[in-house]
Amino acid sequence: MPFLSDQLSRVKPSPTIAVTTKAGELKAAGRDVIGLGAGEPDFDTPDNIKQAAIAAINAGKTKYTAVDGLPELKRAICEKFKRENGLEYQPNQISVGTGGKQTLYNALVATLNPGDEVIIPAPYWVSYPDMVLLAGGEPVAVPCPMENAYKLTPEALEAAITPKTKWFIFNSPSNPTGAGYSRDELKALTDVLMRHPHVWVLTDDMYEHLVFDDFEFCTPAQVEPGLYDRTLTCNGVSKAYAMTGWRIGYAAGPVELIKAMAKIQSQSTSNPCTISQWAAVEALNGPQDYIGESRAAFQRRRNLVVEMLNAAPGVTCPVPEGAFYVYPDISGCIGKTSAGGAKITDDEAFATALLEETGVAVVFGAAFGLSPAFRVSYATSDEALKDACTRIQTFCKGLQ
Repeated sequence: MPFLSDQLSRVKPSPTIAVTTKAGELKAAGRDVIGLGAGEPDFDTPDNIKQAAIAAINAGKTKYTAVDGLPELKRAICEKFKRENGLEYQPNQISVGTGGKQTLYNALVATLNPGDEVIIPAPYWVSYPDMVLLAGGEPVAVPCPMENAYKLTPEALEAAITPKTKWFIFNSPSNPTGAGYSRDELKALTDVLMRHPHVWVLTDDMYEHLVFDDFEFCTPAQVEPGLYDRTLTCNGVSKAYAMTGWRIGYAAGPVELIKAMAKIQSQSTSNPCTISQWAAVEALNGPQDYIGESRAAFQRRRNLVVEMLNAAPGVTCPVPEGAFYVYPDISGCIGKTSAGGAKITDDEAFATALLEETGVAVVFGAAFGLSPAFRVSYATSDEALKDACTRIQTFCKGLQ
């Protein structure tokens, strides 16, 4: 009898974590490595948020809380949705988890049965398909090529829906591409969903506040109120407030779904870290100046990276609307040989040779479901980005 479950064989470890780990190992061995794989802001958590956590500790607020979140935090989340998204929720419609990943996973485990399909636009965050598989469902990846600005078209969504479709996962701005959907683009998708009442919508709005130029963020239930009763709107404090390690994500949706998610959480992790929850209350209720400051820095970095990567032979880098990623196409590099003798057969070979020959760590496109490309996280210093992009330019110039 096998010891490990058959279900585990359906999934693979996170490629983004693997790249970060490999970069760390090379650094430890004395290599000059620039890691562009990690998806977390390089800024410190704002001081008012840290002080709120310290105050909670000093006040003895260190005990268990309700399984799916403090009442105070649920109220703060309700106010956030009303203030920023025009969405009305009550505390019993809110779930708080240990990071956004847990809220997404809880929802899938609570709802998927064998054979249920989940539509996932590709490129996608690496965890979506594997979470669906772990929950017993079947991920249905829908390619969204660079020619379509890495965005799903209404026609492609319509074609992907079957009687078995249970969820549509929607992420804007996107990890890994940074692509953001305008209100008109999103309305075209919600019009399709309104014709298929058996399909639920699972949104990942984690990069809501990291948008650039004149782009205006919107979320499906906001654009189409008719989807309110079958949408789980997920978000968190990780990216907007540089709180990745605090591990607080949240979601809002129908009461019965929220109850089901709480049941799962009660038998897995129970409540998220109490101290982190009090810090999140301050993040949502306190001053929001930090968001504008970090957004300006990320926009500057985006412009820098896009310009420098487009100067690399064989690379085409679109300008993303948000997040802190770019997803350059490397069709012009495939089939060539690097200066170090590596054959660039695909984007994984490109990323491997790039790391070994230049010390720049990126994540290859196949990990996100669309090749040939790679993802750069520009959540690091301007100096490191200039150095890394110069090395990428040199590497590409050396391809023959």
